[in-house]
Amino acid sequence: MTETGQARLEAEITGFARQGAAADREAVRAAFARLREALSAGVIRAAEPDPSAPAGWRVNAWVKQGILLGFKFGETVDFSGTGALPFYDKDTLPLKRPGVAAGVRIVPGGSSVREGAYIGPGVICMPPMFVNIGAYVGPDSLIDSHALVGSCAQIGARVHVSAGAQIGGVIEPVGALPVIIEDDALVGGNTGVYEGAVVKARAVIAAGTVLTGSTPVYDLVHGRVIRPSADAPLIVPEGAVVVPGARAVTGGLGPQWGLSLATPVIVKYRDSRTDTRTELEAWIR
Repeated sequence: MTETGQARLEAEITGFARQGAAADREAVRAAFARLREALSAGVIRAAEPDPSAPAGWRVNAWVKQGILLGFKFGETVDFSGTGALPFYDKDTLPLKRPGVAAGVRIVPGGSSVREGAYIGPGVICMPPMFVNIGAYVGPDSLIDSHALVGSCAQIGARVHVSAGAQIGGVIEPVGALPVIIEDDALVGGNTGVYEGAVVKARAVIAAGTVLTGSTPVYDLVHGRVIRPSADAPLIVPEGAVVVPGARAVTGGLGPQWGLSLATPVIVKYRDSRTDTRTELEAWIR
């Protein structure tokens, strides 16, 4: 899609969003179909790198508006195929079928990828996993069993999203940054990354860690507490190794009851030993 075509599509979607339910149904559906095609091809993204932004990323609010229009103006239909489990969804949101030429492996066993998500070449999808519309999964990444990549989440290249990990989707509010996982990061099993948290390149989120947009992260290496600010979400630094931790509750009856709260802790930054343990294996590709 050319810059002129993208600008025209953005103007259309923004106008339709202002009109709400009064917008012309067929015109909205046609615009959404073009947006969905561009998202699937990775030429338009819900968020994209921007070195001038506080988090290094900027959100494209109009793209998220377009996705919401696709839900609003779709009709629920029967998508069940011959011999498949029955399922029913908006006719504007079919399943993605990349085809063999795309170089994507979707292993049999119940995985689903919605059309309007970008799946880069060399990506492996282990069953059952789910990638929602607006998401972007960079080349050579691995989405493991029972993992979720939510709406508009951005996953970089060579990322391992381990079994049971949840990468939350952020569609609303449309101006909110979605969850970002940058290149060469490892998201461990049964982790959760939500509410627009940003995990920078080569970071390791150890199994069982939960990060939200308001979670403080205790950096033992540098003696600091990393928090979101008014103009930036929670940002896990590049190469940080984050593990689940706990901190004592000092107020109220916390000390008497011996209470503590779960909190993520940076215990080190990546080194050659960490790289060896977290490297994606080339032989499974």
